[in-house]
Amino acid sequence: MDRVHGALRRPALAALQQQAGRARALSLSQRGHGPSLSLSSPHPLSNGGIRGGQAQAGAMMAAAALRPHKAPPARVPTRWVAALCAACFLLGVCVVNRYWPVPEHPGCPDKASSDHSRAALNQVSQTREVIMALDKTISDIEMRLAAARAAQAMSQGMSPSDSEGDQGIMRHRMSFVMGVFTTFANRKRRDSIRQTWMPQGDQLRRLEEKGAVIRFVIGRSENPNPNNEVDRAIDAEDKEYHDILRLNHVEGYGGLPMKIQMFLSTALTTWDADFYVKVDDNVHVNIGITRSILARHRMKPRVYIGCMKSGPVVAKNDSKYYEPDHWKFGTDGNNYFRHATRQLYAVTRDLATYISANRHILHKYSNEDVSFGSWLIGLEVEHVDERSLCCDCEWKAQAGNPCGASFDWNCTGICNPVERMTEVHRRCWEGRGAEGHAQF
Repeated sequence: MDRVHGALRRPALAALQQQAGRARALSLSQRGHGPSLSLSSPHPLSNGGIRGGQAQAGAMMAAAALRPHKAPPARVPTRWVAALCAACFLLGVCVVNRYWPVPEHPGCPDKASSDHSRAALNQVSQTREVIMALDKTISDIEMRLAAARAAQAMSQGMSPSDSEGDQGIMRHRMSFVMGVFTTFANRKRRDSIRQTWMPQGDQLRRLEEKGAVIRFVIGRSENPNPNNEVDRAIDAEDKEYHDILRLNHVEGYGGLPMKIQMFLSTALTTWDADFYVKVDDNVHVNIGITRSILARHRMKPRVYIGCMKSGPVVAKNDSKYYEPDHWKFGTDGNNYFRHATRQLYAVTRDLATYISANRHILHKYSNEDVSFGSWLIGLEVEHVDERSLCCDCEWKAQAGNPCGASFDWNCTGICNPVERMTEVHRRCWEGRGAEGHAQF
């Protein structure tokens, strides 16, 4: 094929070379003569030049026709171009997000983790609210059950035992159960009370027949065993007087708040009563007057009786009454909420049942009376401020109106109770006529 094209090109090239030679010769001849030709003389190219130009043009056209023909480039549709650009853009975005993540500012939290944490906190909060609602419902049911038992007892004069060992046995309904809180080392205080305002022997049993139970309340030693002298001494004392209530509680562990909870739990299991009373072993009590005070509120389901006070919250840790949770009561100088002074106070059966059932979740402050008041602060409870349970009995006794309980405020009890209990009893005792007060 190349040979055929070469044969066709030779004559055309020869013709072109001849025409080019003629054109050069004509150009040289014009340069030699210059522009002196007249207008009348014929132009050298007038005939032959035009023909030569036409021949040259024809040769050029022939040469162009002999050249190999190149097809014009194919055009890409516009839609394809747009689609290709969009695909490249999306591919670039994916690659950038995959391999070049935008760095977060150190001070900005991760939004995803923040949303996850917020959702977790909301879930925890909802769970806690559900648990609190269930606890409240259970406590309310227990209190209603106790109220129903109390109503049944008032109609029949008897009520079933709560203890497993007494199932099916009917117990006599008591007016009150009084626990005199004492310790291992306070044997002399107990003896001073036995010699004054607390009956002994047959008199104590007759008092119980009339609906009043009085017991010294004490726990156990840290390592109870048959050879422990402390426990042996308490057991011997109880065997002699039969007036001690032993708690399944390590004496001194958890302080008085835990001890009062264990007392209520044990007393509820042992006796069925309208009121449960706590007394310190350095207080003088007139049993008949105290029972008369309680009897005025016997028909109320939730009553908290005592000498109500609201003392300052002590934030100094070198004080005897230091409160570690003082920050919960606000700024320095604030007072506690209203609560009964610890020397003597009483609650109805419903409230005692509530405290016993919820003792594991009730907060305990450093002071027993504050703790007890806090357990009732959120309930529908009637607070009775009975000042005759914390008065100076001497001048009232002279006026014929003795106190229910007597002690010295500056000593938070009777000062030197072992030596002075007999004297206080002589001046403040309600007298023989109190036997009438001791009966309903």
